Amino acid sequence: MRFFFLFLFLNTFILQAQELTGQQLLDKAIQHHDPNGNWSGFAGHFQVTMTTPDRPERVSDIMINNSQNVFELKYNLGDSEYIFKTHGSDCESFLNSKKFESSECRKASFWRDYYTYLYGLPMKLEDPGTMITDQVERKTFKGKEYLVLEVMYDENVGSDVWYFYFDPTTYKMEIYQFFKRDAQGDVDTNSGEYIILTENYETSGINMPKVRKWYYNKDDKFLGTDVITN
Repeated sequence: MRFFFLFLFLNTFILQAQELTGQQLLDKAIQHHDPNGNWSGFAGHFQVTMTTPDRPERVSDIMINNSQNVFELKYNLGDSEYIFKTHGSDCESFLNSKKFESSECRKASFWRDYYTYLYGLPMKLEDPGTMITDQVERKTFKGKEYLVLEVMYDENVGSDVWYFYFDPTTYKMEIYQFFKRDAQGDVDTNSGEYIILTENYETSGINMPKVRKWYYNKDDKFLGTDVITN
């Protein structure tokens, strides 16, 4: 009898992966993480504590306002306070209240893109320049089976290849992984990182991963942890 139910589960899981297209899987994942479609107008503040081996803890205060296209990041390193702000295409960067030169302002845009991408997933996979593979894969990672979405980007957006792992029942995003390309344009399997997502942080009706743990793909070396701590 146990064999029968296992057989039934596996066949259902396989059919589920085969029947879903990449876009359908993404739609289901977005429904889980942003059921009311709030990300496009999201306005909120949260605090992220980053811990890495052999380095002091870093606490970042992050403000994202998608409706007004505004972003702000503030953190301290030692006795220095860094502030990065963007408003549309305009940006400002400060060190201990002293404004950086305009060339340094690009860091503000980098941090905006970094945090809005990682905390806006999977909704950000609907952004222009994102190419979602139509076929949904079924993979086992760390002993658990997932429905996996392969994502690539237009050249002007990025060259990395990303894989997003979703729970086959709830469609919760539990892992994402990226690889670099080699000189021939092929995926370099010894490059990149994978990020394991645990716990849930609900804000403005959006379900974000509360804990992210980063590892190298090539040797599973632990890199650090980000935790939403407010």
